[in-house]
Amino acid sequence: MAVASTSAAAATKTPSSGFRFANLAGTVYKQGNVAFTPDGNSVISPVGNRVSVFDLVNNKSRTLAFENRKNISRIALSPDATVLISVDEDGRAVLVNFKRSTVLHHFNFKKPVRDIKFSPDGKFIAVTHGSHVQVWQTPSHLAREFAPFVLHRTYTGHYDDVLSIQWSADSRFFLTTSKDMTGRLYTLYPVEGYRPKTFAGHRDSVLAAYFSQDHKTIYTVSRDGAVFTWAKKEDDEESDEESDDEQLAATAPEASTSNGPDNTIARTRWGVKERHYFMRVGTKVVSTTWHAASNLLIVGFSDGVFGLWEMPSFNNVHTLSVSQEKITSVAVNPTGEWLAFGASKLGQLLVWEWQSESYVLKQQGHYFDMNTLSYSTDGQQIATGGDDGKVKIWNATSGFCFVTFEDHSSSVAAVEFAKQGQVVFSASLDGTVRAFDLIRYRNFRTFTTPQPVQFNSLAVDPSGEIVCAGGTGDGFEIYMWSTQTGKLIDVLSGHEGPVSALAFSPLGDRLVSASWDKSIRVWDTYGRSTAVEPFQLKADALALAFRPDGKEVAVSTLDGQISFWNVVDGTQRTLIEGRKDISGGRKADDRVTAANNSSGKAFTSLSYTADGSCVLAGGNSKHVCLYDARDGVLLRRFTITQNLSLDGTQEFLDSRNLTEAGARELLDDRGDLSDLDDRLDKSLPGARNGDMSKRKYRPEARTKSVRFSPTGRSWAAASTEGLLIYSLDDSLTFDPFELDVDITPSSILETLQEERHYLKAFVMSLKLNERPLIQTVYEAIPPSAVALLARQLPAAYLAATLRFVASQLEKSPHVEFHLVWISALFAAHGKTLRANQGEHAAVLRAVHKGLQDVQESVVRLSDENTFSLEYVLDQQRRKEESERAAADAYEADAAAAQSAPMEIQL
Repeated sequence: MAVASTSAAAATKTPSSGFRFANLAGTVYKQGNVAFTPDGNSVISPVGNRVSVFDLVNNKSRTLAFENRKNISRIALSPDATVLISVDEDGRAVLVNFKRSTVLHHFNFKKPVRDIKFSPDGKFIAVTHGSHVQVWQTPSHLAREFAPFVLHRTYTGHYDDVLSIQWSADSRFFLTTSKDMTGRLYTLYPVEGYRPKTFAGHRDSVLAAYFSQDHKTIYTVSRDGAVFTWAKKEDDEESDEESDDEQLAATAPEASTSNGPDNTIARTRWGVKERHYFMRVGTKVVSTTWHAASNLLIVGFSDGVFGLWEMPSFNNVHTLSVSQEKITSVAVNPTGEWLAFGASKLGQLLVWEWQSESYVLKQQGHYFDMNTLSYSTDGQQIATGGDDGKVKIWNATSGFCFVTFEDHSSSVAAVEFAKQGQVVFSASLDGTVRAFDLIRYRNFRTFTTPQPVQFNSLAVDPSGEIVCAGGTGDGFEIYMWSTQTGKLIDVLSGHEGPVSALAFSPLGDRLVSASWDKSIRVWDTYGRSTAVEPFQLKADALALAFRPDGKEVAVSTLDGQISFWNVVDGTQRTLIEGRKDISGGRKADDRVTAANNSSGKAFTSLSYTADGSCVLAGGNSKHVCLYDARDGVLLRRFTITQNLSLDGTQEFLDSRNLTEAGARELLDDRGDLSDLDDRLDKSLPGARNGDMSKRKYRPEARTKSVRFSPTGRSWAAASTEGLLIYSLDDSLTFDPFELDVDITPSSILETLQEERHYLKAFVMSLKLNERPLIQTVYEAIPPSAVALLARQLPAAYLAATLRFVASQLEKSPHVEFHLVWISALFAAHGKTLRANQGEHAAVLRAVHKGLQDVQESVVRLSDENTFSLEYVLDQQRRKEESERAAADAYEADAAAAQSAPMEIQL
């Protein structure tokens, strides 16, 4: 037996180790605010310490590649959608190029941020800073600056934390609201004699204040459900503060010059015009937003109800209950048609079209932890099971969940797709194994046992005829059912501990089971003999996986080892000591360093690659390890998250966070909160699961299940953060390595139009990687020059060109032009594409999909034209026949008329 040392981590990387983070599914919203893009077609949502973008028009989602240090509390997008700023719970901000998903700068505001807003002109950023407001100049996303954040001014006046900021349309004034039950009006630039106006009178925290579209009215909304309308005062009854305002109006110039700034808002004497109340007993206003163009006030309440009110008449336009918990965040798109809601406690994201009263998007992750996952045979779907008893099916491409099964009454421990047919199986701690039909979306079969058993492992044979499950029953048996009849056909006994994992061989002739009794057993599925020789292990078995050829099985044990067994002769081939590889990350209450804290670290999930050359392993850690299955060498270690809001993610602890009562992160500070609802502890004493409210412990970073896609191009991990998907298929991103300072849009157009050097212009546009510019150059190339250009195109730009042409096939009407390009590229670079099929697999699939769509469109159009022509010809034939019949009848009548007088004459 050879023991492989994992110290050879510096070994040469194989192509299969180049996986990159591609998407985060399974989690659609955690906390913070949701926002629409300026075009109104996408929703930006914070998911933990990452940001996801949901395209509502194309039904796709993507997660930006950057990570914040902790969970994100606020996000803001610039008006031109080029710069995104995300701020975590501690006030640390990340400035990102939104289009390229590239981090431009890190900045620390040094205090938790309640709200952050870009000015409408995009030149300034207003940020809450405790009881103050800071206005910063917006950093340029084009120039690399040493200190991109420049403070414009700090505004004071509030006596408690500032909750919201709202800019005026001209970016010269902004409104702030605070917990001190007031709102204030500030000017960006100093106005002579002006003192910030205070809007007082509310009896609870003022959540938001808004300008009307003409800026002649201001609305303030408080947490207790009061809406005050402020307008210009016309009476003579004035308070002391109003006298100061009158003095300001007298000292200020009566009217500004035509070229000077408009200070009408600053000179206006504001007073309460109307007071309105929502009159919802027992509920509080949690979130609110404003659409100035249609004068709509959108309010979300603590009981999951939202409403639309038309101002200033305060007419209730629409009210609907969209969630069982409070609506944490609400946003409206620029046209005012779509409303986005986020419910933090449920992890729910909704987009509602209020005029047609229909959902544009309704997504929700697992309420509790995600336990297991399984890929479909084609790799297009992913099934997940969670502690909430739900089985969810996700589209691996779009990242959306399209069906949820809620039949289980307890945690789902394992899910498996059938190799044939649209069927998914699930095993649960409620003692049942269920089969779900993915065509009719129903639970068509339920498998049970004579005695109650909690199932935590599941296996389905390749034919789909037999399903097996094992668990923690009295005898630790393995139960086998027929999927056709649903009857129990056999019970396999022999293990002396709970069965932790089951797996069928790819041929279906063997079933391997792993147990806590420190053994694995190989069962002959169709043999008559029940004698089974166990393979003894050194520790409890936690997970196993069959190699695709069915000759070898990998087993992980509690001591952090992975052993490889030949199932034919029962010999152990090699052993991987993986405890040091999976170790890493230190908990808040640990007393030893992360490097020495490898006890209790073990792999709880294993998965082979499609070719059986590598093994992916994940467990109770922030790391997922990829091993070479033949040599036992660690190829790569993936870090699934760097979120410091989770326990076990940081390598070194800060001694300043240690107090006499323990780690500062674990102290229960609910009593310091100002809101009574937040101070209440509704969780059970000592409960670490089963409650998604604010808890006394931090969730731990762990990977409960890992699986390779059948295509071998991606793998997924069910983790604390959600369903993480890593892929070899790189998306088209900006590549600055071959970019020259002379390559600009103007130089590319000059090369194209004046010099008519098509190849040079096309390569320059690919280097700059601006899609509209590439399309301009692409469509300007004459068809007669395509073949020559394709032969001269460097191989480095072949994949980018094919990817662009494939995307054009989907949306451009120039079908023949695209086919000419594809034919020329394949003729010129066919050998290169054949030699590097794995590298260009994603591009070739995109081209194949585009060609297939074109073929289907042409066939459909041809059929429609054929039917139309047949219909027209048939109508013409009928018309001619009717005309011929009419002519024949006329001739017969004429002949009869001519013969009638002759008869009379005779």
